[in-house]
Amino acid sequence: MKPNYSVVALVLVTFFMVSFFTNILGPLFPELIKSFDIGLTLAGLFPFAFFIAYGVMSIPAGLLVQRFGEKRVMLGAFSLAGAGALLFAVAPVFAVAMLALFLIGTAMAMLQVAINPLLRRSGGSAHFAAFSVLAQLLFGAAASLSPWVYVSLAGQVQAQPADFTWIPATMPWLSMYWLFALLSVLMLVWIGLSRLEAVERNEQETLSWQACVGYFRNPTVIRFFFAIVAYVALEQGIANSIAVFLQTYHQIEPQYSAQVISQFWMMLTLGCVLGLVLLKLFDAKLVLMLFCLGAALSLITALIGSTDTALLAFPLSGFFLSVMWSVLFSLALNSVSSGHGAVSGVLCTGIVGGALASPLIGILAQLSGSLQLACLVLLLPLGYIAWIAWWAQPIVRNHTVRMFWHKQTQLTEKQEATGQ
Repeated sequence: MKPNYSVVALVLVTFFMVSFFTNILGPLFPELIKSFDIGLTLAGLFPFAFFIAYGVMSIPAGLLVQRFGEKRVMLGAFSLAGAGALLFAVAPVFAVAMLALFLIGTAMAMLQVAINPLLRRSGGSAHFAAFSVLAQLLFGAAASLSPWVYVSLAGQVQAQPADFTWIPATMPWLSMYWLFALLSVLMLVWIGLSRLEAVERNEQETLSWQACVGYFRNPTVIRFFFAIVAYVALEQGIANSIAVFLQTYHQIEPQYSAQVISQFWMMLTLGCVLGLVLLKLFDAKLVLMLFCLGAALSLITALIGSTDTALLAFPLSGFFLSVMWSVLFSLALNSVSSGHGAVSGVLCTGIVGGALASPLIGILAQLSGSLQLACLVLLLPLGYIAWIAWWAQPIVRNHTVRMFWHKQTQLTEKQEATGQ
């Protein structure tokens, strides 16, 4: 089937928007602490409010897509995102911020679920892998771009406050949420004018509430669910700690730290490209274990090294995180013989891990009096991912070997079901 490039473009831009909206919290972290006059523990509730929405909404969003279609879900998602951004912009108080970020997080969860099957349909199954890689590259590009946009907008607000009377002079970062509201309106217009055909889903893409809940009792799926939780906690924990850490230990202003966070996401994106090559040449489990080791060394070096070392090591840790999401997802689907749609819904719920790291780091920093020691807790999810890399079944391509693993999986699931 010939790709519908207009819909493909819409989906790719939506991937960009999801990342652009999501990954701004890291650069804003020091400003949020300053503006709301709170400590690290309460500041950790900002990403908590955002990412807890993934735990609440990922599976229901899949059911909504099946019931109402991608277009309506996308319209609803950007309506929520626009409302949340506008609410944050006009009423920047702590309690309202929690609600606003939850609404935006809910919108992002709905979009994540809706656009993947739409990309397969509009781009054609033969081109799905290529378009998926392009989508991930745009996702990373948006994460790298958002800190630069924030610095530019905040700088304009500070330089010409008379031209931005609707933005408090002490909160120039709110300009980003006015921008998010505007972008949401533009996306609503684009989606509303687009013709999106109904997606024909195969068995692996069909979700049911019973199936998803049932897989939460499968030990194999649960292990991978917590692997996704660990990865997102690790990714967001590092990204959200960079600016505060550099300000605390190296007296680097948030505007410059935003550039380091941008480099972190840029390295993560470049690592995805190299990872595609490595995964063609080497076993995915080996690549994952080596990248876990590289991530651990980079993180420790960033936390204990000099200023120049930290400025290099934090972005380098992003490079080593690059392959983890895709490899964990692939290993998870390879470890079950059926119900891949339901398993994917369970795994996407694991994005709730982004809600856990920042509050935990804040609590540990308050108890220990050291943000440096608190950040070492990120080695725990990294260790769990390394264990999964050692334990998981390999990603197999040979037909004979694949059939062997299929039979072994069926036998294991039968033994687990009977309690043997």
